[in-house]
Amino acid sequence: MQGLSERQYAAHAGVSRGAVQKARLAGRLVLFADGSIDAVGSDARRAALTDPAKQRPSPARARLKPVPEAALSAVGETLREQGLSAPAVSGSTTFLQARTANEVLKAQERRLKLQKLKGELVALDRAKILMFRLAREERDAWVNWPGRVAAVMAAELGVDAAAMHELLERQVRTHLAELADVRADFR
Repeated sequence: MQGLSERQYAAHAGVSRGAVQKARLAGRLVLFADGSIDAVGSDARRAALTDPAKQRPSPARARLKPVPEAALSAVGETLREQGLSAPAVSGSTTFLQARTANEVLKAQERRLKLQKLKGELVALDRAKILMFRLAREERDAWVNWPGRVAAVMAAELGVDAAAMHELLERQVRTHLAELADVRADFR
């Protein structure tokens, strides 16, 4: 036997045995007299007769797309959050690590959905509205406080009620001005 069998040529070309049989029937292979396949001649003929758009790159020629650095760092971060080993050098994430990180992220997402369904989580925009409403109610209560307590405090201390009201109002406004600088961080 001078050439390769269908099985050997399939392994050589990186295709299935069925593809080799189809190529043989279509006349895209060069055969020796004993029916074995001439690998060099068949490679050249297949390359010339096969539509490049329908060719799969061989494993040696296959180009893998580079993985974005952000994706690699996200995988490492997720693995570290779960106490698993993360790749030390960027770009060296294994498939198993990436798959583990993906499964962890899916589990976290399912847990968040469940917490939202149970009412344990609130949407950020809803939380901002509630926080604003609460802060406004607190501010209004403080602004009205001097008017409610000034007369009672002035009577107990034996001082002028108008002066007491003015003093309390000034102190409350100063305090509220200081609180106005405090901002909620909704990250």
